[in-house]
Amino acid sequence: MSIRRDIPQIVLLRERVEERFGKRLSVHADFLALVAVIEMEQRQHISESTLERVWGYSTRGYDTVSLHTLDILSQYATGCRWVDFCKLLQRESGCESQFFDVEHISSSELTVGDRLQIGWLPNRLCQLRYLGDNRFVAEQCENSKMQAGDTFSCIQFALGVELQMTDFISHNAPTHQPLSYIVGHQNGLTTLRLLNKGAINYNIGK
Repeated sequence: MSIRRDIPQIVLLRERVEERFGKRLSVHADFLALVAVIEMEQRQHISESTLERVWGYSTRGYDTVSLHTLDILSQYATGCRWVDFCKLLQRESGCESQFFDVEHISSSELTVGDRLQIGWLPNRLCQLRYLGDNRFVAEQCENSKMQAGDTFSCIQFALGVELQMTDFISHNAPTHQPLSYIVGHQNGLTTLRLLNKGAINYNIGK
């Protein structure tokens, strides 16, 4: 599972890693040195090119980071896995203002027919279409309890923040009783994209 490297949690993780390492990572030699330190202290291998991708030093245009890489860096910087590091940040923040500091999409910004792609750990991926009045319908879902045809209400989607869906109606349920449905409870959304404005068809992966 890959996570966009520009979310605030990863920015803060880079700062924690540099604090532990003792200097800013700014040239290729710095990343080589950190690779050696991690291999010696943690007995885990991570390539310098992977580290450069996390820091945005790489010129190859990568904008995502694997969960495995984040686990290694979190363990080096704080002694805990990525999910636990994110929980630590939430406790340290002590307020909900974090919700508005991350990349987000509000339903008020959308028009009927707009499509979104959302994802959460470990490998969930769903394509949604906006119906209007803060309401969405799932069109394609992978590895999720939410299925095509399910509808729900939501006013905002944000990376790194759990998604709370209200008036959730399962298309396959014998009784269409509205429920509340929360995804990404521990790590929040890891994928959030506006696919295309008002398009009729979109196939994930193309």
